[in-house]
Amino acid sequence: MRTTVPAAALAAIFWFAASATAQGSQDAKSVCGEAGTIAEELTKISGLSLLHPVPCDFISKEKVNEFLKKRLKDGASPEELRAQELVLRKFGFIPKDFDLAKATIDLLTEQAAAYYDYNRRKLFIIESTPSDNQEPVLAHELSHALADQHFHLAKYIRKGNDNDDEANARMAVMEGQATWLMSEYIARRMGRTLKDSPDLVAMMSSPNAGADGQYPVLDRSPLYVRLSLMFPYTKGMLFQNALVQRDGEQAFAQPFLHPPASTQQILHPDAYFNSVQPTKPALPKEALPRGYKGLVSGTMGEDDYAILMEQYAGKSEAAEIAPHWRGSDFEIRENKKAGRDVLFYSVEWDSEEMASRYFDFYKQALRKKWQTMTLTEDTADAAAGTGDDGRFELRRNGAIVTSVEGLPPGK
Repeated sequence: MRTTVPAAALAAIFWFAASATAQGSQDAKSVCGEAGTIAEELTKISGLSLLHPVPCDFISKEKVNEFLKKRLKDGASPEELRAQELVLRKFGFIPKDFDLAKATIDLLTEQAAAYYDYNRRKLFIIESTPSDNQEPVLAHELSHALADQHFHLAKYIRKGNDNDDEANARMAVMEGQATWLMSEYIARRMGRTLKDSPDLVAMMSSPNAGADGQYPVLDRSPLYVRLSLMFPYTKGMLFQNALVQRDGEQAFAQPFLHPPASTQQILHPDAYFNSVQPTKPALPKEALPRGYKGLVSGTMGEDDYAILMEQYAGKSEAAEIAPHWRGSDFEIRENKKAGRDVLFYSVEWDSEEMASRYFDFYKQALRKKWQTMTLTEDTADAAAGTGDDGRFELRRNGAIVTSVEGLPPGK
C-alpha cells in the first residue's frame, strides 16, 4: 500500500522546513560553499566518511514542480497510479474525488525546502528557503549524500519495493537518520547533544509543530496523506535515536545493512532489535464470476492501521489497538467490463481479544466510510450486507479478521 505514499511513489527525498516563509535570501547561493565544513562535522558524528564532494545548487519552486512531475511519471504508470488511488478509496483513506497524483505534487512543491537527488548524486536547495533554514536543510541533505555514498540509496529503496510496509520502513530509515544527524548537528552548535537531551529529541521529531496555517495544501489534505508524509521524518528519527542510544556510532550503518522489515519495527525499536517478523495471513476465499482479474495487492502495516483507526475512531483507540498488529495482506480484483472492483483483505492480531476489538471497530468504520449500509448478518464474529460498493462480508476467526467488499449482487 505504501507505494501510494508521496515520498515512496516519487522516490524523492525532501526535508520539510518547520518555519519556512515565502521570503528568499539575498546571499542564498553562498550557503553551498559551507557544504564541505558541514559534511566534515557530519562524518565526525556518524563515523561515515565523505568519499567525494557533493555537488550543490539552488533551484526554483517551478523547477521543483517540473522535477516532481517527471519523477512521478518515471516512477509510476497511469494504470499504477489509478490502482494506488483505488486502494486508498476502498479502505476509506481518501474521498472518491481526490486526485492523488496532483495532490502529491502540489503538497511536495509547497513543503520542499531542499532535496538530494540520489540518481544524479546532487543536492538542491530551494531558492525561497529562508537563510536561517539553509544550513539545517543542507545538513539534512548532506546526511543523505553520506548514506548514499556508502549504501546506495536507490538500490536500498528498490530492494523493499516488493513489500509496501517494508518500503515505508526503509524510507523511515533514510529520512529518520538524516533528520537525526541534522538535529545533532544543530544541537552541537548549541553545546548540546541529542544523546542526553530527550527534550530536543521530542522537539526535533515534530518538524511541523507550530506550523498551522502556513501550509494550506497540507492542511486540507486527508489525514492519511498528512500523517504518511511525516512518518519517515518523525517516527524515523525516533527509531534512529533508539539505535544510537543502544549502539552508538554503529547505529548509522546498522539499519542499511540490516533493514527493518515493517513499520512496526520503526514504531517499536525493540521489535527491530528482537527481529520480530510480520505474518502474512491468508486472504479470504470468495469465488467471483468470470471476468475478474487481480489489479493490485500489497501489505497494510501497523502505521496504516493506526491511521485508519485514528481517522474513524480517534487517537486513543488507535494507540490501544494498532501496536497489537502482527501482519496483513490485501488484494483488489477488478472486472473492467462490469465496472466493479472487489477488495479482499486480512489482518492478524496478537490475540483474539484484540482481533475482536478490531472487528468491532471496523464494522463501525464501514458505516462511516459508506453513505449507506444494510446488514443481513450481525453477530459477535460476523457481519454481512450491502454498502456503497456492493455486498460485503466481515469475519473474525481467532486472531484474524477478514473482509471482502464490493461483491456483485447475488454473491
